[in-house]
Amino acid sequence: MRSKFRHVALIGKYQAIASGASGATSRQALEEIAHFLHGQQCDVAFEAETAANMGIAGYPLLDVNGIGEHCDLGLVVGGDGTMLGIGRRLARFGVPLIGINQGRLGFITDIPYDGFQKTLSDMLAGQYEEDHRSLMQARVMRDGHCVFDALAMNDVVVNRGATSGMVELRVEVDGHFVANQRADGLIIATPTGSSAYALSAGGPLLHPSIPGWVMVPIAPHTLSNRPVVLANASEITIEIVSGRDASANFDMQSMAALMQGDRIAVIRSEHQVRFLHPRGWTYFDTLRQKLHWNEGVA
Repeated sequence: MRSKFRHVALIGKYQAIASGASGATSRQALEEIAHFLHGQQCDVAFEAETAANMGIAGYPLLDVNGIGEHCDLGLVVGGDGTMLGIGRRLARFGVPLIGINQGRLGFITDIPYDGFQKTLSDMLAGQYEEDHRSLMQARVMRDGHCVFDALAMNDVVVNRGATSGMVELRVEVDGHFVANQRADGLIIATPTGSSAYALSAGGPLLHPSIPGWVMVPIAPHTLSNRPVVLANASEITIEIVSGRDASANFDMQSMAALMQGDRIAVIRSEHQVRFLHPRGWTYFDTLRQKLHWNEGVA
């Protein structure tokens, strides 16, 4: 059956060339998948940095803008970090993404590399579930000027310095004062990010269909400071009241150094990331598999 997708871009985790769990190197995996896609009558291009760093030749190369403008599918081979990075950059183009997992957990790269052919051929023929994930737009404001801005699919995290004590943070929601918190930091997470750092810090899991965010303090000085679920139409502002060497991290992939008085403003982005999953996929299947629920239950 002819593929529903004509022009497919391959994006890989080129920072790690070593063998994954399947035993195949990232380069071998990408070349095998490219060969498979040709057999499905797809035109294949490689993301330029992936090809350059892996030494892959013989295919058209596109930067992220080129993928957004010319491709109707992005196929990401790696782990969740790889998907987070490319997902943010392609969101404004609306290009759907499929993830083939060569990482560890694989919450959002959910097709195992071993035996990918059957699953992927069905999806290319149109048998898939589509899943939209919200993004956050965060800006660091200093003296009324934006000094850093970034998108985040998982979370925005304000952290204390590595060698300093707690930070004191003033938190506002839609301009209304919420609390001054003394803690090691504060996490604002999307439903996608609720299964990441926020979960480790004691936050709840949010289903991806919930239009909300979770605000989770990290090791708060006052134990009554608990996680709070907020509507994602809200604007959350975090001001650095005191604390040295604080920083703001965006999906743990970009960072801004913070000064006292800086304000981190977080709003919902106008863009969403489009994920495609195998037919019959549900979020609960992912949780059950990745969090090892029901293990040992007869």
